Amino acid sequence: MALAAPHPLVHLATVSLIFTFGAGIVSRNAGRPRLCWLGQTITVVPVSLGMLVYATRIGAQTVTGQFFILEAILLLVVAAMSIESVRHLYQSALEHLTTKHDLGNLARYDPLTGLANRLLVRESFFKQAQTCRIDQQIAIHYLDLDGFKAINDQFGHPVGDRLLVEVATRLGAAVRGDDVVGRLGGDEFVVLQPGVLHADQAELLARRIIRQLSESYRIDDTEMEISASVGISLSPVHGLDLDRLLQCADAALYRSKRKGKAQVHFCEDSPPSGRGRAVA
Repeated sequence: MALAAPHPLVHLATVSLIFTFGAGIVSRNAGRPRLCWLGQTITVVPVSLGMLVYATRIGAQTVTGQFFILEAILLLVVAAMSIESVRHLYQSALEHLTTKHDLGNLARYDPLTGLANRLLVRESFFKQAQTCRIDQQIAIHYLDLDGFKAINDQFGHPVGDRLLVEVATRLGAAVRGDDVVGRLGGDEFVVLQPGVLHADQAELLARRIIRQLSESYRIDDTEMEISASVGISLSPVHGLDLDRLLQCADAALYRSKRKGKAQVHFCEDSPPSGRGRAVA
């Protein structure tokens, strides 16, 4: 055993080697505290036990024995402090990543409904456009709730907010897994429907959305009824820029609102067949 050597430089070199190796474990595994704890234990505990055993053999009351006991205690204390430092660093890093993730969610999701906001809708459209096959289209459904303003004015904003949350839930249930539902503000929503081969597929989804949103709602034992009007644009038929597509779908939505409630209209620019039909 190196620590049994009489020369003090051997002791110094051995302890320095242990400190250096332990510091390397801490620096390399700061993000994995369990692995760091295991490495420090394997490195320090056997040596410390060896020191204590050797101190007992030569006499714990002697100067040399007390020196070995002091070295063992020092190693264990430093190891414990390093493990605590790793735990603190890990916790700080975890809190930082959690905060970063939460801020990312706040920047991309509507705080009331949990739906995608404009930023996430834009990012999702870009991703869908990148993966869309040449024979496929992306349908942009622009929705506005019919009758929501009257309910919001009559019952107040808290009830209106709860109604919007219920609308968001129904929208999520009406679409497929790869569709994206977003809230643009107020009672306006958007649905991105990728993989559309024919305009009738987009109209079919719009019909389903309107049917589900037109079913009665019950909030605080009060039954309420609203419906939805939808305007649809198709990419790339009506353009490739999302702002342009939203404007086009909004114009189609305006025509739907003018025609009455629960209507579906397509964008008039190069309109596909089947546009402008009311939804019963």
